[in-house]
Amino acid sequence: METKVKLTKLADCAGCGAKVGAGELASLFEGFPDMRDPNLLVGFDHADDAAVYRLRDDLAIVQTLDFFPPIADDPFTFGQIAAANALSDIYAMGGRPITALNIMAVPESMPKDAVREILRGGATKVAEAGAIVAGGHSIYDDEPKYGLSVTGVIDPAKLLRNDTAQVGDVLIYTKPVGIGVLTTALKGGIAGEDERELVERVMSTLNRAAAEAARPYRVHACTDITGFAVLGHTLELAQGSDTQVTLDSTAFEFLPGVLDYAAMGILPAGVYRNRRYAEAEVSIADSVPLAVADVLFDPQTSGGLLFSVHPDDADALEAALKAASPAVPAVQRIGAVGAYEGGSRVIVR
Repeated sequence: METKVKLTKLADCAGCGAKVGAGELASLFEGFPDMRDPNLLVGFDHADDAAVYRLRDDLAIVQTLDFFPPIADDPFTFGQIAAANALSDIYAMGGRPITALNIMAVPESMPKDAVREILRGGATKVAEAGAIVAGGHSIYDDEPKYGLSVTGVIDPAKLLRNDTAQVGDVLIYTKPVGIGVLTTALKGGIAGEDERELVERVMSTLNRAAAEAARPYRVHACTDITGFAVLGHTLELAQGSDTQVTLDSTAFEFLPGVLDYAAMGILPAGVYRNRRYAEAEVSIADSVPLAVADVLFDPQTSGGLLFSVHPDDADALEAALKAASPAVPAVQRIGAVGAYEGGSRVIVR
């Protein structure tokens, strides 16, 4: 069903570009009581993708919540993307989603068929993940927003975290980069329909296949790349693991037209927030073009998974990921993890 509502016109910012900056977010938690529970395996202390609570030795629940303003004009597509983005946090922890709750804010004036299409888009993506929508909550708001609270399950012995990378690991990423820049160009009427179709396909693709393909290999750490961009999330991995990451700027696959748009200054506001947060511990070589650096700070809505894998398993994992995700052929070996000896946590060459 098509509607005449253009959702992105109803929002000041789009998708994960609406996230509070990582630096500001960290400061909001300063001084909070240090609440401890031996069964809380992952909380907010290491900026990981989801919370993990152990129920028994072989079973833990994985919980996450994610919602944002429209990143696509079509309501059904927006619902799919928002759901895929929320489900990704479960996959980044190595878990399997089982239930989801809708979170929705809509203007009272929004046509009911558009609201229904957002919910239908989310429900179809949850079903594709093998989970079920079990309820939710909605409110009226001047700006539409949608997302999910997702619960998953995992064996604690198979838990993936973003703070357990090991020296010598190879970094492999699974989606093309530049989602925020390209959606900004689309919102401004600069990019074309072919670019819209591609970026919406990338954003609505679940990370399920990539997560399942990685299970047989020695993946030491994992995170999904979303609002804090490649450099923000990689920095969190390096900080949490007490390591130093070196990235090869020429190894990334960028969405078509993204570097040209970035060179024109077509950048979402989140680029500047991410740069302010990360630049103190990120060193970018002078040889790296400014447009490339800007896109590495670009907030990614429903981005891919970043795996930190044992070097002896890197070739096999890369091949498995390419075979598992033919719809988004952008598996990239982007860098390596080294020992930290002070100075920058992330080096871009």
